[in-house]
Amino acid sequence: MKKILLLSDTHSYIDNAILNHVKQADEVWHAGDIGNLAVTDKIKQLKPLKAVYGNIDDAKARTEFPLHNRFMCEDVDVWITHIGGYPPKYNNKVKDALVANPPDIFITGHSHILKVMPDKKLDLLHINPGAAGKHGFHKIRTMLRFKIDGKNIKELEVIEFESR
Repeated sequence: MKKILLLSDTHSYIDNAILNHVKQADEVWHAGDIGNLAVTDKIKQLKPLKAVYGNIDDAKARTEFPLHNRFMCEDVDVWITHIGGYPPKYNNKVKDALVANPPDIFITGHSHILKVMPDKKLDLLHINPGAAGKHGFHKIRTMLRFKIDGKNIKELEVIEFESR
């Protein structure tokens, strides 16, 4: 079993509240718009990190992290990308690959809107953790944590921070 902390859209912001949740996880996943790589460096000092770059990330971030990160966690097929859209209106750049070979979990960032929704047609769980940073239109900073146990995704919790 693995405890996962999922965040996105930090836009160069990290604080002790985020880091306290990082310490409780087995792995941290970041769905892009990292901003300054000091954010991911701090996370990597504490826990293993899987991440992708987002549309605001510079050449250094794009060298360190991929646009798409697809991997297995326990028995769950995970695909993380920053701009992926939502069921059933996925981004045209990922739609064909997603339909041809859907993962168990499809994770995106970008919108700053926390959403967890099943795509029954593709038999996947779509997750966007919202935005953990302070830049953007969102009012509440959010992240998600959950457990992966074999093929099961369970105990999904929303983490909300104070208004920005």
